[in-house]
Amino acid sequence: MNPLPSWNDTATRRTIEEFVASVTTGPDAVPVEDRIAVFDNDGTLWSEKPAIIQLDYIIGQWAAELKADPSLAERQPYRAVADGDLGWIGGAVEKHYAGDDSDLQVLLGALVGLTDGMSVDEYAASVAEFFRSATHPTLGTPISGAVYQPMRELMRYLEQHGFTCYIASAGERDFMRSITQEYYGIPPERVIGSAYGLTYDADARAVKYSANLDFLDDGPIKPVRIWSRTGRRPLLAAGNANGDLPMLQFAVGDGTVRRGLALLVHHDDHSGRGDEPYDKGAERALAAADVTVISVAEDWSRIFPPPEA
Repeated sequence: MNPLPSWNDTATRRTIEEFVASVTTGPDAVPVEDRIAVFDNDGTLWSEKPAIIQLDYIIGQWAAELKADPSLAERQPYRAVADGDLGWIGGAVEKHYAGDDSDLQVLLGALVGLTDGMSVDEYAASVAEFFRSATHPTLGTPISGAVYQPMRELMRYLEQHGFTCYIASAGERDFMRSITQEYYGIPPERVIGSAYGLTYDADARAVKYSANLDFLDDGPIKPVRIWSRTGRRPLLAAGNANGDLPMLQFAVGDGTVRRGLALLVHHDDHSGRGDEPYDKGAERALAAADVTVISVAEDWSRIFPPPEA
């Protein structure tokens, strides 16, 4: 049986297969407990363009706040939501990737206010309701239809060879946890992501969110968070943007440790199969010499799950 049916027979696929064989068979096989693979989420495991899926949820929450208090429209990011022009929000993320976090801090300030005082159970219920009704803005499918089928197959292929797969994303951890088991087969305890601050309310006997961001899991923070959660250097890492580059290089190593495999999903498909092509925000990662680039156009025979899935 073909374990990677949505992958074409290309040099990229052969690189993956040869690497997996090299670390799982023979006298140099890596112990099973050290076979750790980490995957970014947005743009790596599911569609990121034209909009980050979590952002769709957030905008809905900000719109509800605006309805209750129209004066919020006097400042960002509420102004962007009120005007129906989300370019400012996208620009804040792009400025972050370019090293300017001035607008991102404004964005995060409004973001943490959404969950301040909310219990983790209440937030989970709100996110679950979003996923029950949301559709992808361009594919017109449920959000589950925006998952990259080849990457899901890759995770199963790695697991068949003794790997333990984690998600390590700049996306918010508890938002992702609500669907990672269903969409990717990854349990919530193996989701590493950005996180709101948490406190324990003894009277309510509940864990609740506070009005701060505990950490943003992006760039050089990714290797730190991966190590703090797993206690191991990943053997394989997959991403799609400049913010993933430290994680990818952490997997590859500096030549003094066993070399891992770094994979970068390149959104270069112009065939109209539904994945929006883009390079912006991935320029440095695409130029890295020790990264194996996955071409959506050339390496994937299918991008999204078949309708019956």
